[in-house]
Amino acid sequence: MSDIEKVDKFLTDAEVFYLASVTEENKPKCRPLGFHMLEGDKIYFGVGTFKEVYAQITANPYVEIVATQSPKFIRYYGKVVVDEDESLADKAFEKMPDLKKIYDENGWKMGIFHLEEATAEFRNMMAIEETYTF
Repeated sequence: MSDIEKVDKFLTDAEVFYLASVTEENKPKCRPLGFHMLEGDKIYFGVGTFKEVYAQITANPYVEIVATQSPKFIRYYGKVVVDEDESLADKAFEKMPDLKKIYDENGWKMGIFHLEEATAEFRNMMAIEETYTF
C-alpha cells in the first residue's frame, strides 16, 4: 500500500473527518466533511463553491484535515489546490447522487481540491508514529 493509500484508507475508515481553515477575521474554523476520493496519487475533497469554506480556502489555502479512529488520529495538512477539471466533480457526484440532485436543482457548483506541500502525520495521543510528505 502506498503512503497516499494509507491516508485515504484512514479517512475512509474514519468516515467523518474535519477540515480546519482560516476565516476572513483570521480565526480558525473547523467543519465536518465526509467526501474524499483517491484518483491516481491525489486525494480529492469537495465543497460547494457557494459556501464560506470555499471562499476561505481560496483566500488562504493552508488547511488541516483531522480524522480519528480512537486512540489513533491523523493530521493531513498542506496547501489547497483547486482543480478545475469538471470530470473530477462528475466522479464525485457519481459517489454522491443525492447530493448531485440538490446541486443541480439549485444551480450550485462543487469545488474540488487536493493538497500539495502536504504532510500526513499518523499519531497516537502521545507521539507521531508515521509521517509522510506529498
